[in-house]
Amino acid sequence: MHTNYYFLRQLAPALTERLRGFRVAVCFTQEKDELVIGLTDGGKEFWLKAQLGATFPALALPDTFQRARSNSVDLFPGLLGEQVESVAAWPQDRVLQVNFRSGARLVFKLYGPRPNAIFCTAAEAPAQLFQQKLLADADLKPQAAPVPVAAGKLPPPLADLPLRYLRTQGYDQAPPEVKTRLVNQVLAQLEKPAHYYLIQLDGRTRLSLLPLGDILETLPGDDPIGALRRFVPMALGRRALEMETKQLRQLLERRADEASTAAAHARQRLHALAHEAGYRHTADLIMAHLHAIPARAEQIEVLDFYTNQPRTIKLKPNEKPQLTAENLYRKGKNQQIEERQLTERIARREAEALTALERLEELDTQPQLAELRGLRAWRKLHGLDPAPTAAKAPTELPFKVFEDRGFTILVGRNAANNDLLTQKYAHKDDLWLHAKDVTGSHVVIRQRAGHTVPEPVIEHAAQLAGWYSRRQHDTLCPVTVTPKKYVRKPKGALPGQVLVERERVVLVKPGNPFERE
Repeated sequence: MHTNYYFLRQLAPALTERLRGFRVAVCFTQEKDELVIGLTDGGKEFWLKAQLGATFPALALPDTFQRARSNSVDLFPGLLGEQVESVAAWPQDRVLQVNFRSGARLVFKLYGPRPNAIFCTAAEAPAQLFQQKLLADADLKPQAAPVPVAAGKLPPPLADLPLRYLRTQGYDQAPPEVKTRLVNQVLAQLEKPAHYYLIQLDGRTRLSLLPLGDILETLPGDDPIGALRRFVPMALGRRALEMETKQLRQLLERRADEASTAAAHARQRLHALAHEAGYRHTADLIMAHLHAIPARAEQIEVLDFYTNQPRTIKLKPNEKPQLTAENLYRKGKNQQIEERQLTERIARREAEALTALERLEELDTQPQLAELRGLRAWRKLHGLDPAPTAAKAPTELPFKVFEDRGFTILVGRNAANNDLLTQKYAHKDDLWLHAKDVTGSHVVIRQRAGHTVPEPVIEHAAQLAGWYSRRQHDTLCPVTVTPKKYVRKPKGALPGQVLVERERVVLVKPGNPFERE
């Protein structure tokens, strides 16, 4: 409430009493969004430092101030020598105005998102703005009279802390006559506060005219200048702690939520795998009924000896049942690997969620985390320092990726992905491979400076090219091998289509050598 109308109306007469007759000696800025004004009556001095940033607008009243020798710029030269007549708060607004005996005025607009200072040498003189981008502030004027309040509604400045205080008194559920009485009681407290309270509410240090939240200090209600001098340094000192605590809380809540969601998805997938007929199960049925499968059959009806229920199994008429079973056994092996990986993922992600929740509990319970130094040490100890995440994470390649003897092998996933691999990712000296005369994936072996690609690496990449092509089930597959610089895409060609200008051909058995290993 340090910028609320009800506090400013207490501050204005106190400043008038303190500053009447003082002259402006200096007006300058030495930090972004900060305006410093020094006043004197010839013997005493008074400093006013306006914080005009969007995150924390405030009027600070330090006892003394030392101007920096560099990076200091004088502002509002017409303000120098002006003598203070009075200080007034605009009605129902967050604006404080300093009036000078010459007719000049200095207005402090303390709106949260767009604070400003406006100086005019006379009533009709053009306005000079501290925040020059806020051009509309040149025409800023006080309301002629307070805005009337409709029956049953709250006054416009009665927001945030006063409204929350009313709710603690049962305002929302109260009948209309009780609401009116509660509002009048709060207005009486605001207009003549007995105390000022420095409180902590929702992780922020606030100045309040009402007892609310965690009360850090209670100050006399007849000294708004003293309250402001105590509050602003405390709020600025605690601001870094509060911001970093809030960021840590958000980070831990996000980690706990992401880990719990990932574990739930993995658990659903594992449940689905456990309750569907597996590939190995189907392969066993094919091999058990191999003698009863007619040639070129598209499907067979068998008794499932696992469930004792009839079951229909689809077959490929151009593929031997033995080969179909072999492929299903291979897929069953992959399914077992997936189940093992899902189980490990569930355990890992649940542990991550539990750890994040434990860290959140420590944020609220450990006393040393109420100080910035202790919070930063704790954050570093648990690997929550934001510095490692500031660097851009390496982008995951959108291809199948294999490593062999220090060389990276990239395999396209589809026609469009093949184009991306060959046209955008492959370097001219990388080796490019493709199953000859059939559709299939583009394969690229990344070049390593000063190293020749060994033949075993080329053979493994060629096996991948055969495996991810229409020749997957051939006994031998011819594969084109050439530097990428001899591969070009003709104008108007379909996705994945290229022309090879120079090549050599190797014969390999299609397969995934890395899966076997």
